[in-house]
Amino acid sequence: MRKAKELLINFIHGFCMALADSVPGVSGGTVAFLLGFYDRFIGSLDDLFHGKGPAKVAALSFLVKLAFGWIIGFGLSAAALTSFFDSHIYEVSSLFMGFIVFAIPIVALEEKRVLKGRARNLAFAVLGAALVVAVTLLNPTAGSGMSVAVEHLDVGLAVYVFFAAMVAITAMVLPGISGSTLLLIFGLYVPIMGAVRAVMGLDMAYLPILLVFAAGVAVGVLVFVRLIRRCLERFRSQTVYAILGMMAGSLYSITQGPLTLAVPQPAMELATFSPLFFAAGGLVVGGLQLMRRRLEDPADAEGTAPETKPSECEPNRQPDLP
Repeated sequence: MRKAKELLINFIHGFCMALADSVPGVSGGTVAFLLGFYDRFIGSLDDLFHGKGPAKVAALSFLVKLAFGWIIGFGLSAAALTSFFDSHIYEVSSLFMGFIVFAIPIVALEEKRVLKGRARNLAFAVLGAALVVAVTLLNPTAGSGMSVAVEHLDVGLAVYVFFAAMVAITAMVLPGISGSTLLLIFGLYVPIMGAVRAVMGLDMAYLPILLVFAAGVAVGVLVFVRLIRRCLERFRSQTVYAILGMMAGSLYSITQGPLTLAVPQPAMELATFSPLFFAAGGLVVGGLQLMRRRLEDPADAEGTAPETKPSECEPNRQPDLP
């Protein structure tokens, strides 16, 4: 019974992450942070590539369960949610803004042990927000983007897609900055999502570019996830402040989202802001917190504590920058 419950929890976690990852605005890392398994997620990714023996086996078991829900969620989103994103951009943007605004205090409250008494680390929040705003200010490629079908695939395109995938996966595992938004900036969001839908429809002409993209994702995880894990272990206060800053900075990124559509729309302003969908975003955050409490009883939380909160991450063991 316990194994079945763990499978269900990880499936739901992966499913929720996929819904966030598949559309510009919110990263799957934000969802992982809210649902309380971000440390375990990052640690498992690192152990999968660098761990030994039992650590590698445990990481693989956890990530396979998570991936099962992620693949299903991403497939459903690619088939339906992305078209809704295009046709109701302002409502979806308002929803994401509500999600972020209500999520920030929850993350801060859950990490209050490492934030309290370290106000000097607010500088990292400013840097995190500035990073997201700077990325957003880059001129995104509008329109339907480049063709990624096999007949148009050459070395230059393959290298470009590989590099973009490396950068995007780094954003997807970081709370606050959306990997899908970076794909928009690279001009690859529409082509890659279209390729996913085509392969789901058994059009194998787009499979080679997806394999290139997957290789870039794997290399990005291999290169960057260990750095993220070390930052969480050794500089958790600074890292959490930076994450909160990135979440705050993503509010600006969301307002600029309409500019990156295949048919660009004006940036969101007060007249196109939807208070109803903003409130719905807050309800989504509340629902995620309720789901977390319902699915994980105290015994479960105690049993997973060593995996989700390594001893190195304890605030009294982390070095702080002066």
